[in-house]
Amino acid sequence: MKSKLLFGALIMGVGVSAESPAYIPSPPPPPPPIEEIDEIFIRVEEPPSFPGGEKALMEFLSKNVKYPVVAMENGIQGVVFVRFVVNRDGQIVDVEVLRSVHDSLDREALRVVRLMPSWAPGRQGGKPVRTRYNLPIRFSLPRNP
Repeated sequence: MKSKLLFGALIMGVGVSAESPAYIPSPPPPPPPIEEIDEIFIRVEEPPSFPGGEKALMEFLSKNVKYPVVAMENGIQGVVFVRFVVNRDGQIVDVEVLRSVHDSLDREALRVVRLMPSWAPGRQGGKPVRTRYNLPIRFSLPRNP
């Protein structure tokens, strides 16, 4: 009779037996910790900025760019577009040439960008985020009269 009662309870979905304690499911595991977003943003509410602003950036570039001799001797000039990521802490990483003019100008543009101090990071929703930034660096020779 006891086995018929147990069998009947199991069929009905109750699953209670006098011989074993009732099954209590364990609580679900806690959600994984929320990690900082590692996504690289292209557009943000507040774009990253060089310390002191755009004017300070232009001064930094003009003070630190050394025109390569080979480019100067061959009259090579133009605009090198450099792309990089400003991390949440403002550090400049993943520096690369987006649009090349000449190998010597490209190398100089990369060198100078890697020299830059940390920027104020871009912000989205009030929080610092990794942001991609494109920077044109103009190489121009003085005109001969």
